Amino acid sequence: KAHPMSDFYAQPLIITSAPNGAYKQLSDHAQVPLTPERLAQTAKACLDAGASMLHLHIRDAQGRHSLDVEGYREAQRAVRAAVGDAMVLQVTSEAAKVYEAPAQIAMVRELRPEALSVGLREVDQAAIGEAGLADFFGWLVREKVMTQVILYDTADLLRWQDLRQRGVVPEAPWFLLFVLGRYTAGQTSNPTDVVPFVHAHSGGEPWAVCAFGKTEHACVTAAAALGGHVRVGFENNLYLKTGELAPDNAALVAQAAEAARSLGRPLATAADIRQRFGA
Repeated sequence: KAHPMSDFYAQPLIITSAPNGAYKQLSDHAQVPLTPERLAQTAKACLDAGASMLHLHIRDAQGRHSLDVEGYREAQRAVRAAVGDAMVLQVTSEAAKVYEAPAQIAMVRELRPEALSVGLREVDQAAIGEAGLADFFGWLVREKVMTQVILYDTADLLRWQDLRQRGVVPEAPWFLLFVLGRYTAGQTSNPTDVVPFVHAHSGGEPWAVCAFGKTEHACVTAAAALGGHVRVGFENNLYLKTGELAPDNAALVAQAAEAARSLGRPLATAADIRQRFGA
């Protein structure tokens, strides 16, 4: 299902900004956005730099990871006020050692976000079962929640393909995220980490990568050259391709946009994403 090379380079590159994650604090970098207001400012700067999707984490009053529905609504309002419809707002359902699968799924059902990221291994749990997975993924399709499925290794990818082939997960415009080097020493990814995913990927879904540490830019450039999409930001990396500390999240987005230009790939707009994923 690979694209002919002629239209391969016409595939607009989706740059997602992941500006904070579940763990980063101001002690890690003064520009980690922890409040709705800071998220809104960061979103606008990243939009201007070339990002068309925001991967949204929120924090509680103590700065800890939260899946609070009202907290998400407040953050979404603030970001929408700053960027309008020019960014797709993707909320995380990440457990982050705080939440169990039933609570993660319950949050998504209550919030009904425009877009969602969900770790397959986080919801593919005995407490949910395959019937529960079928129910949840079916609900996401019916509600037209644009869903990105996070896969940490090729075993996750093969499990996903198995669930798809058996109809546990229904046909829909799914978006995959390949996590490069999640368990490597010092959380530093290698561009070659994308190769096993690409070889094992037989389902035809669009895919993106995220990567850890100072090699993030090399990893996302490799993925973009192979027809994938990219996620960059302080969630996984604080450094420019030069090895210097990045001034802010927008600088990492700008690097990715520059790489897209060097590859001849146009940048996707939020409208492109909504059209492609049917949301």
